[in-house]
Amino acid sequence: MKCPNCGKEIEEGHLICEVCGNEIQMVPDFEPEIENSITETLSTLAALQDEGLKNKTQQGMQKLDKEVDEDEDKEKRNSKFGIMISTVIIFLIILCTYALYTYHVNTVSYQIDKAKEYAAQGEYEQAITYLDTAYEKDDSLAQILFLKADYYYLLFDNESALKALEQIIDKGIYPYEDVEEAYDKMITIYSNEGRYEEISELLLACKEDTIVNLFQSYMAKEPEFSYVEGDYAEIIPLKLSSNTSGTIYYTMDGSTPDKNSDVYTAPLFLESGDYTISAFFVNDYGIESQIVQKTYHIDLEVPNAPEIAVYSGEYHEPMVISVQGQEGCEIYYTTDGSEPTKDSVPYTGPIPMPLGSTHFKFVNISKEGVSSEVTMRTYKLTLNNTISTEDAVSRLITGLVASGYLEDASGKVAKQNITYHYEFSSVISIDEESYFTINEYYDDGTGVLNRTDKVFVVQVYTGAVARLGYDENGAYIAVPL
Repeated sequence: MKCPNCGKEIEEGHLICEVCGNEIQMVPDFEPEIENSITETLSTLAALQDEGLKNKTQQGMQKLDKEVDEDEDKEKRNSKFGIMISTVIIFLIILCTYALYTYHVNTVSYQIDKAKEYAAQGEYEQAITYLDTAYEKDDSLAQILFLKADYYYLLFDNESALKALEQIIDKGIYPYEDVEEAYDKMITIYSNEGRYEEISELLLACKEDTIVNLFQSYMAKEPEFSYVEGDYAEIIPLKLSSNTSGTIYYTMDGSTPDKNSDVYTAPLFLESGDYTISAFFVNDYGIESQIVQKTYHIDLEVPNAPEIAVYSGEYHEPMVISVQGQEGCEIYYTTDGSEPTKDSVPYTGPIPMPLGSTHFKFVNISKEGVSSEVTMRTYKLTLNNTISTEDAVSRLITGLVASGYLEDASGKVAKQNITYHYEFSSVISIDEESYFTINEYYDDGTGVLNRTDKVFVVQVYTGAVARLGYDENGAYIAVPL
């Protein structure tokens, strides 16, 4: 058997060629037909296998291609759907953004902010345009009108500024604080232009008392009368008043007052008769009020004149002057020739007749202030063979020093920084004897004399000194020192 590899004869029983070392496999010999048949069969099988594999491969490839195509179609469909969704989302985002932007630019706050932005650049007219748009959208914000007024003011268009502020006042929907501020700004504009009459008219139309009180110095209200017009049975002390500082002019005869008429400075006392009082007020800014007129009818009961028992004449003995008045009236008198009034000396009891000549005038004045006719008396009192009034004062001082009441004749008082002074007053009768009355005064070092409650008497003929007193019946008595 030859080596199939090198052709060398191989000894029987050997399985390895000694020349090339090839391993010899022992297989049976086949006949050519059989071999051919086997080869054909194997070829056929191989062909069939190749065709099956090819078919499988083709089927696999077709299936794969189909799956790939389906995946690609699916991917394409998914891609198209994704693009569509993305487009829709982007469109929605753009639409929402536009909607939000459109909403924002149409808000009141945006319009106000834009107005402020333009105002900051000095473009006030453009700023006002935005404010107008904002006000159309919401007229409940006073801020819009305040900004308009400010921008018009900066444009020197005061009339438009005033109209914007008037809207705040007239609208009737804004808080009190905004209304007060609107009045304040309007009054400032009017005042700067000297338009005080318009300020007065503005405030007169205002229904808020607190605002009127804040700015009342600009107003000129009609003068107020302290009494309503009508009929009275008493004297009226009529007072005229104004709401602020200024001048009131008036007339009392019904004529029309002007700045040449009487100026009111004190109450007008309306006695019996008819009065038509007309008045008007001018404040410190020259604003004039309307004229107010009131009519009064005063019908008073006139008291009777005082009755005096002692007639006028010359007297040589001390006399006491008693006056009879009228119920509900007070008696007043004078001794200097002037007419007695409520400001004169009130009569409180009998008056010792003074030495020398004295002219008395007495009057009754009712509680309504009505005066009676005046009763007059003239007296001349002379006493014969008496000491003088100067001597009477000297005798009194000597007696007071002797009693220890005074330290010396200068009127000093021991241990006190006081000096007493004495003055003659009148002549009275005590137990049918005549006495000079002498009043006591003190000087506390200021030079002003003040009367004390002590009254001394000196007998007009003997010079005896005593202190004036009263008995249990209220009659005069002379109390020894």
